[in-house]
Amino acid sequence: QVQLVESGGGLAQPGGSLRLSCLASGFTLDYYGVAWFRQAPGKERVGVACISASGSRTDYADSVKGRFAISRDNAKNTVYLQMDNLKPEDAGLYSCAAGICSLRPGAMINWGKGTPVTISS
Repeated sequence: QVQLVESGGGLAQPGGSLRLSCLASGFTLDYYGVAWFRQAPGKERVGVACISASGSRTDYADSVKGRFAISRDNAKNTVYLQMDNLKPEDAGLYSCAAGICSLRPGAMINWGKGTPVTISS
């Protein structure tokens, strides 16, 4: 019953915006850092953004700095990824994972299945 479920993905145009949500079920996210990862077809999974358990610290991949913002609402047991000024290279399957605030996939413990993001004009 312990799950992370992503939502909010879909089709966006270059320059557009999406907001992804990562909802925890069966446990609380209060004591976990959470990170978002992206995997495009034929590519390795890469860390996009992470946030510490308290929300006081964040980290971003260089490619998304200034365009993406990670946040959390512990009362809703949810972490968000606001994606603005989307670029074609942002496309892929976005997964959230709980553990620590790290952009290294191997550092994370619990994973969601992902929500796809497609960028097309």
